[in-house]
Parts: sequence; C-alpha cells; structure tokens
Amino acid sequence: MDAAPDPAPSRRALLGLDALNFTLADVRDGLGPYLAIYLIAVRGPDAGWNEETTGLVMTIAGIAGLVAQTPAGVLIDRSHQKRALIVASAVAVTLSCLLLPWISDFYLVTATQSLAHIAAAVFPPAIAAITLGVVGPHAFAKRIGRNEGFNHAGNAIAAAIAGATAYRFGPIVVFWLMAALAGLSIAATLLIPAGEIDDDMARGLDRTPSGETGEHPSGFAVLAGNKTLLLFAVLCATFHLANAAMLTSVGQLLTRLSGKEHATSLIAICIVAAQCVMVPMAVLVGRNADRVGRKPIFLFAFGVLAVRGVLYTFWNQPFYLMAVQCLDGVGAGIYGALFPLVVADLTRGSGRFNAAQGAVATAQGLGAALSATIAGIIIVYAGYSAAFLTLAGIAAAGCLLFAFAMPETRRATPGGAESPDRGLAAPAE
Repeated sequence: MDAAPDPAPSRRALLGLDALNFTLADVRDGLGPYLAIYLIAVRGPDAGWNEETTGLVMTIAGIAGLVAQTPAGVLIDRSHQKRALIVASAVAVTLSCLLLPWISDFYLVTATQSLAHIAAAVFPPAIAAITLGVVGPHAFAKRIGRNEGFNHAGNAIAAAIAGATAYRFGPIVVFWLMAALAGLSIAATLLIPAGEIDDDMARGLDRTPSGETGEHPSGFAVLAGNKTLLLFAVLCATFHLANAAMLTSVGQLLTRLSGKEHATSLIAICIVAAQCVMVPMAVLVGRNADRVGRKPIFLFAFGVLAVRGVLYTFWNQPFYLMAVQCLDGVGAGIYGALFPLVVADLTRGSGRFNAAQGAVATAQGLGAALSATIAGIIIVYAGYSAAFLTLAGIAAAGCLLFAFAMPETRRATPGGAESPDRGLAAPAE
C-alpha cells in the first residue's frame, strides 16, 4: 500500500525549526575548538596544559559522548517528549562549560567536558527526529538542507561575535555567548508545537493513506545485520578521524604563530569563513541529493577534505591557513546534510531511524575522539605538517573505500533508482 502524503506543517513549526537550528548551533558543539585555545592560551604549560594533554581531554570527552550516542538515539525513538530532551540537554551542556573558568584540575576539566559531550549526544537525533516528524519523509531531504543552512549560519554569527569581542574581553567571552544562545535555543524549541510532531514518522515508520503505521518497530538485531549501514558507519568514522583534529590543530598553530592575545579572534575568523561556505553547500545538497544521488556528493566531500589537509602544509602564514580553512565549509557542509539522509534511506520503515543515527554517530564520534589524540601526539613529536599530512592520508583512504565499496542509497523517486540493501523493516523482537 502506498504511503500517505507528507503532513502540512504550520508556519510556526517551520519557523521554530529554523530558530532552533540557528540558536542551538553553538551550544550543540560545546566549546569545540575554543576548548583547546582556552586551555593552551589561558591556562598554558604552567598549569600542565599543552597540545598533548588538551588532546587527551578532548579524546576522553569524545569517547564519553560516543558511548552515549546509541542510547540517545534509542531514547529519542521511544520518547514522546523530544522537546523536553533538547531543553534539558542544552542546560546540561551550558552549565558544564560555564564551570570551566573556575576549575583547572585535569580530572575535573575532563569530567565537565565529558558531561557536556554526553548531553550533546541528544541534539542530532532529536533535531532530525523532530524534523522528520513535522515535515514527513518526502520533504525530509530539502528540509534537512535548510536545517543545516541555519545551523551553519548560527555558527558563523556566533563565531563572528566571539571574534569581534574576544580581543576586548578575552577568551572568556565564549562562555557568555554560549549561555545566551542556550536560553534562545530553549525558547526556539518551545516554539515548535508538540502536537505537530508525529512520533511514529519521527522514528522512521511509514504511514498508510489511512494514517496508520505500516510497520512495527524493527528489532535492534536488524541494524547490525545491514552491511551497508555498517559500512557507512566505518566511512563516517574515517571522515571524522581525518576532519575533527584539523580545525583544533590549526587553532593551536595560530596560537603559536600569533600569540594568545589574537588566537581566539583568529580561530573565530576561521569558523566564520568555513560556516559561511557551509550555508550554501548545505542548501544545495538538500535541493539536489534526491536528483543527483548521495554517493557522488559524498565522494566530493572526502576529496576536498584530503586536499585541505595537504594545503595546510604549504605555508605557515596565518591568513593563508585561514583561507585553507574555508574548505572545511565544503566537506562539513556536505557531510552534515547527507548524514541523516543516508541513514533515513537505510532505515525507512524500520522504526529505528534515531537508534541507527545513534549507532552510526557512535562510530563517527570514535573517529573524532581518536583524531584529537593522534594529531596531538604527532604535533608534539613530529610537527604540524606531519599531522596534517597524516589526516589527509586518512581522508584519501576513506574516499577510495567509499568509491569502491559504498552503494548509492537514494530511495526511489520520480525518475530515480531504488536503493539496494535497505532491508531493515522486520518483525519486532
């Protein structure tokens, strides 16, 4: 039986999604690259902080977050209170980061950042679930592209504000900004009417024309039995293993080259430039992913990531490094828009969309966590160029694996082809 047409969301719900993605952009990543700058530039070697110890904190916190990814996805699948989960997580992330100026002990810093990463694990599946539950599967690709556009625009403006004020107030301005955005993101979440979130569609179940769900939620064992989904998880881990440490490493290098007085402003410029590129990239992906397919666009993202790593090694001049960082907008913009689409392709009808997002995000988080430690160790013992070339090599390997092993996952659309190996819909356990 054919699926029911997509719902017609209200203007308030769509505005709420726009506002949520815009305001939550800076909160969902916690301190992100600013953590390395703060610990190295403000706390410094006298307090025991260098690239290696900072990388270790980021790795431990990343591992804590990745362990929480799959449970967070399962929780989102089961919950009918998705808005409340976003609000609680925003509060937890913000409070964890606001404690940092008052603590310097390695273990306390690690604990607060681990808590922030655990709470932040809720955001990606919750936003994707609410989006799918509000607009339905047929409008999902275009809406995800719009979500990512607002997310990157929010990051760019927040980074611009941080960069413009950091010179006057110092790196501490990042904490004030995060607190303000957390409050705005809570208001944006509550703007989305709870009654417009279809919890069955939000977990990836199809609806029949009568409005009933066509499948029961599949058993978790079906997720592990999907070879394409497992391969995609490996590729996501590879992408983040290559990508995650690039910005933090550039930030550390800029700190060495320009001094701690200018480090926060310079890294903010890097973020703004990259995010400004991500906005049109995300929108373009959302508009064209159904027509062009997922695979060629994803391959392009991997290729740009590898080139970016190599280009960093050509010249240790701050403005050149910031210019190369703009390429982050291409790779990350494509990845952010395609990730939920590929997972949705591979789980549609299973009722485990968010659990699968969490499982793949766990692999992604593992890659990101290891990236910081690998880069930090290489920088300490072999220098920045060696670290960037290593990350570029990982990206090139991922590109080859994607090209030869990953199939196209696009679902059947008018004029499109049916996706292979999606068979996740199975009787519930």
